[in-house]
Amino acid sequence: MPHLRLFFRLFLRPLRQEPLRASLTVLAVALGVAVVLAIELAGDAAAGSFQSSMETLAGSADFEVTATGGVPPEIVARLATLPYPLTIRPRIEDYAEIAGRNRTVPFLGVDMLTEALPGEPASTRASAPTSRNDIATFQRDDSVWLSNRLGYKTGDRIQLIVNDRIFAVTVRGLLSNRVGEAVVMDLAPATRLLSRHGLLDRILIQTPPDRSLEDWERILRNALPPGVIVARQGAHTSENRRMLAAFRWNLRVLSYIALVVGAFLIYNTISVSVVRRRNEIGILRALGATRASVLAAFLGEAAWFGLLGSIVGIALGRFLAGFAVQLVAATVEALYVSSRPGPISLTGDTVLLAILSGLCISVTSALPPAWEASLVTPVDAMARGRREHQARVHRTRSLAFAALFAAAAWLAARQPPVDAKPLFGYLAALLLIAASALAIPALVSGLCLVLAATLSRLFGVEALLATRSLAGSLRRTSVLVGALATAIAMLTAVGIMVGSFRQTVLVWMDDRLQADLYLRPAVPVAPDRHPTISASIADRLARLPEVAAVDRFRAYEISYRGLPATLGAGEARIIGRYGRHPFLSGASPPAVFHRLLDRDNVIVSEPFANKHHVHAGDILKLRLAGHLVAFHVVDVYYDYSNERGFIVMDRGTLLKYLPDPAPSNIAVYLKSGVPLDQGRRAVEAALAGRKVLVSSNRSLREEGIRIFDRTFAITYALEAVAVIVAVMGVAGALLALVIDHRREFGLLRFLGCARDQLRRLILFEAGLLALLANVAGFVLGILLSLLLIYVINKQSFGWTIQFHWPVAVLLGAFLIVDIATIVAGLYPARVATQLVPIEVIPEE
Repeated sequence: MPHLRLFFRLFLRPLRQEPLRASLTVLAVALGVAVVLAIELAGDAAAGSFQSSMETLAGSADFEVTATGGVPPEIVARLATLPYPLTIRPRIEDYAEIAGRNRTVPFLGVDMLTEALPGEPASTRASAPTSRNDIATFQRDDSVWLSNRLGYKTGDRIQLIVNDRIFAVTVRGLLSNRVGEAVVMDLAPATRLLSRHGLLDRILIQTPPDRSLEDWERILRNALPPGVIVARQGAHTSENRRMLAAFRWNLRVLSYIALVVGAFLIYNTISVSVVRRRNEIGILRALGATRASVLAAFLGEAAWFGLLGSIVGIALGRFLAGFAVQLVAATVEALYVSSRPGPISLTGDTVLLAILSGLCISVTSALPPAWEASLVTPVDAMARGRREHQARVHRTRSLAFAALFAAAAWLAARQPPVDAKPLFGYLAALLLIAASALAIPALVSGLCLVLAATLSRLFGVEALLATRSLAGSLRRTSVLVGALATAIAMLTAVGIMVGSFRQTVLVWMDDRLQADLYLRPAVPVAPDRHPTISASIADRLARLPEVAAVDRFRAYEISYRGLPATLGAGEARIIGRYGRHPFLSGASPPAVFHRLLDRDNVIVSEPFANKHHVHAGDILKLRLAGHLVAFHVVDVYYDYSNERGFIVMDRGTLLKYLPDPAPSNIAVYLKSGVPLDQGRRAVEAALAGRKVLVSSNRSLREEGIRIFDRTFAITYALEAVAVIVAVMGVAGALLALVIDHRREFGLLRFLGCARDQLRRLILFEAGLLALLANVAGFVLGILLSLLLIYVINKQSFGWTIQFHWPVAVLLGAFLIVDIATIVAGLYPARVATQLVPIEVIPEE
């Protein structure tokens, strides 16, 4: 109870008298909590959408049977002849775009005569036919069933775009909303429509409960050929979630930056409270207040800020999540897997996480100054400037500790990842930030000493007083510079990393995109979605007089060692002649691609090699349509198209095992001297009305950079919030400085200082804070950028990024921070100019 009374009298009452400063501190915590909560909610919404309509429609299946390139139909017969009462449901799966709506939904072929789709109302459930007309209706090529939520009714005629063709179909029935968005067709017409030649995408199996799932899995594996995969139903979703683990980890770490900056500001706020209430602390200690009482009171103030900030942050985070989920979903769609964001769900767990984050970061950051306040004697507590004096005395010792932390960061950066996560990389980043914070007192003291004379000659006595004021308040100035420098450092580091990545991708596209025209189906594509073009189109293009060569590339989604990957094949002879694919070994492309011809040889992308620890000379064993084939890895090539990783072979080798000639993409090389417009017109005329997109080399590059910029928009948004939090801290700290130094300002006014001079003094202090923070943040940012590029990014995604200086971006960011910091000093300057000298001089 005494602690509570002390808390209310000593801390809450003064906070009511300084509502702006208290509000800025609360808002800083709220922004940090809001960013963490928004990223968590957005990540859950994006990750939760991987259980697509296809898996929802799988119902209560226990296992799924798959094979790269399709499951042969005889597998169904083999399963049906097993002496067990298995429920076997073959499936064909693809994606279709509803013409006129620009909406892509899953397209499923199921046995409508025997299979009841989960979630359907009884009135529309597929059941055994009662007449020949019913059978004919089910098996017509234009009969489909749609999800009710798509907004159509029975009898409607719609057009579906599947791969490169348009089909007019009739809606024969509606599925329940619980199924999700999907288009369903009977298995036989779906096979004809998709030209699958009898191959299936999945076979769902439901087993009796008389054996364990482990026993059933062993029985099924023994019954199937080596190239066919048996997995628990939903294994594909689990693979996607494992693949996204590193992405979500990095996103979480970025979101915590705002909280770390907020921690600096809480530390600064409590430190200011200790300095400003030194007399009250001394009096209370002299009257018998215990050290525990003082400690509890200051921690209570920090907890109060944390609790209020968390409450505000929850509401703000839920609002920000609506924007963040679109950015996160765009990144997931571009780099990982087909996804549509699920609903944003603010659960009790996420609310508890937000409150605990705010409270923990506030109390933890306030612990050092609160502990110091509890340890000092009454005489020391009332000694003016003692803590500032100690900060100046101990700056050399702090610099030595900074060197030790930097050495520890270097050692941590050299450690391998833990469970595919760069945990030691994150530790190295924290150690570097700690080293920077410890080195800042020496930096502030040294720069203020060096700049004092120069600024005095250039800008007058106000600049001189500003440098001496900051040096005299070294402890508080160092914390404030540390907070702003941390935000600037992360902005610098991410700016360098993204700029370097962007430049690397531009150079890579120059090497990779050598064809004149590129063709793909008009339906949306994704890293896990590879619609095809009719094989006859490629043959027709190859016969055009304007065309020199046609490269047919086919891609399949596969699973390798429990993670999704892409198996691809192109015309090795053509790619070797025209391409300039850079290889890690430095070998010439023609020599490497020549080794792929007529052999079971492959090349792999760098992300695949790093993720699975594959090197040139290794053997990869892949399951292809009933065969377990061993492939020799010839080389590893640089690739930035997706994070899943590629295994690439010659098209002739792929057709030997998967004889479907339809390509996913076509690259067209025009003959020398043929103008691009003329060649494009000839290609478009040869398409014969097929839904195929034709892109030029230039437009494909522009689209790639647009996707890249959209992918990293969420990163820039997180860094901007951290800078906003830091600038708000500058405003609060300058306001606290004005309140704390009102006696000195009053004395300056008595000595003849004009209001304009006092205003310039405060603004010079704000400008110097920005300058000091930019210097410290720039140096720290360079070190963190090296850590991001060569450690965290490499261990998380497997990409090699070439270092590049995005000068324009960095200069613009520094200028914005400088202007924002000076603007943040306008209100404290206004407060300082309105002080009445006769009222503040006699205070002490």
